[in-house]
Amino acid sequence: LALPLADLSFEGVSRLGVVMAAVNRLNPKAEVARAAQALAVNTTAARGLQEVMRTNLGPKGTMKMLVSGAGDIKITKDGNVLLHEMQIQHPTASLIARVATTQDDITGDGTTSNVLLIGEMLKQADTYVSEGLHPRIVTQGFELAKAKALEALDDVKLTREMDRELLINVAHSSLCTKLHSRLAKHMSEVVVDALLAIKRDTKPLDLFMVEIMEMKHRTDTDTQLVKGLVMDHGARHPNMPKQLKNAYVLTCNVSLEYEKTEVNSGMFYKTAEEREKLVKAERQFVDNRVQRILDLKKKMCDGTDNTFLVVNQKGIDPVSLDMLAKEGIIALRRAKRRNMERLTLACGGTAMNSVDDLTPDMLGWAGSVYEHVLGEEKYTFVEDVKDPESVTILIKGPNKHTIVQIKDAIHDGLRAVKNAIEDKAIVPGAGAFEIAAHAKITEFMKSVKGRQRLGVQAYADALLIVPKVLAQNSGYDQQDVMVKLQEEYQDTKRPVGLDIATGEALFPEDAGIFDNYRVKKQLLHSCTTIASNLLLVDEIVRAGMASLKTGQGPMGGAPMM
Repeated sequence: LALPLADLSFEGVSRLGVVMAAVNRLNPKAEVARAAQALAVNTTAARGLQEVMRTNLGPKGTMKMLVSGAGDIKITKDGNVLLHEMQIQHPTASLIARVATTQDDITGDGTTSNVLLIGEMLKQADTYVSEGLHPRIVTQGFELAKAKALEALDDVKLTREMDRELLINVAHSSLCTKLHSRLAKHMSEVVVDALLAIKRDTKPLDLFMVEIMEMKHRTDTDTQLVKGLVMDHGARHPNMPKQLKNAYVLTCNVSLEYEKTEVNSGMFYKTAEEREKLVKAERQFVDNRVQRILDLKKKMCDGTDNTFLVVNQKGIDPVSLDMLAKEGIIALRRAKRRNMERLTLACGGTAMNSVDDLTPDMLGWAGSVYEHVLGEEKYTFVEDVKDPESVTILIKGPNKHTIVQIKDAIHDGLRAVKNAIEDKAIVPGAGAFEIAAHAKITEFMKSVKGRQRLGVQAYADALLIVPKVLAQNSGYDQQDVMVKLQEEYQDTKRPVGLDIATGEALFPEDAGIFDNYRVKKQLLHSCTTIASNLLLVDEIVRAGMASLKTGQGPMGGAPMM
């Protein structure tokens, strides 16, 4: 529906009038933005969101403080958290935010880069479109440039054996952009060791097998990996031991408490002795269940230094707890379902729904079980298991803000390591890929005929936004840094990135700075698609039901200007 700026003939004006009249006939309160106005709306939204996010990029990025309507404060520099927590009303900005958060859902990282790249693509394209170049020509150039960028990505990627040291570098590159350097280094080891502990050659990595537990205690660098399970409840009998060594673990879902009948019933007694007999029979029913557990414990532990732990999903009444305590058993009742599922994965054994057929091969094993009391809360640690398929990262911190910040970062670190293991390849970081892709696309542009080469040029220049912002956030001059990096790349033909400590060029491969291959690949695909779609929008119509309400603009807000 867009008309060329030079088309001022009577036919052109009348066609424009017919279109507007048609929309207004359908909805008298409809608002329409078309051609240059529609593109300006999209470009302004993309660049506005870019300006909000650009200061967060990289290890030297700054924080954002989000204040909710209830007054809750959240301080973060994680792009995914920011976009989820911020209330974005502009439809185009909201679309870009959803695309960026989808990038995080798919690959676990790249949210901020996504917003920056889309905004810069529209900014570079707007330079040519404002001079009369049709957006379709620009998008065709984008597609040609994207193909070359993907080739550049395959050229710079490093196919390596993913050993522990390399994975720690990958995790550190992700975590140091969200946490301070000392904590990021510690957390990198925790994250890598957690995934290597549950990694099986025959099964795909499942991040849900890494349980994340929080404890408001000590400092953030005391966060630790527990190769086992940490449960947020403890024993409910004062005489039960607080620590066990070489413990057999029985996981069960059996009621060990006095129960009422499932239907409403009445009992009539002739004598008090009959009532006592019935009460004893009901008690004996539960005692027999407990006795079967005690018999198994005696069979496995008597004459040895082995001990016994019972974790029950249902209740255990005081009488049963007393019987178990006398035998030196730690018994946990009403355990959470997620703990029950992870316990058998961590310790082995089988979860039992009945005590009638208990056998030794249904028991798990833990080298150490102990209780930690923190204020009014109890935590039970099950450690030193033989071959855990599930482990726990125990986050410690002095306050809720620190714990939440670490928790958000750990999710990204786990995804970064998982991506590297599954891709079996990594990409040099610190802006190295963008410099290499810019050089390759610029060289390719010489062979492109016609006006499409302007779209290719816009795409190549847009890629440089990542190293430019890294330099700006680190306190260096953008142009000075870009000249250094591009000259170094031309001289060495090796992927070269920015050293944020000195402002000079460095080789990320030697410095151990790596990005995920799939993150960069997804970034190129999604940013190119969304930027192209937004460029090709030549009309924005707001004629929804909300705009029919008296005194309100489209979608319940103020009228669009």
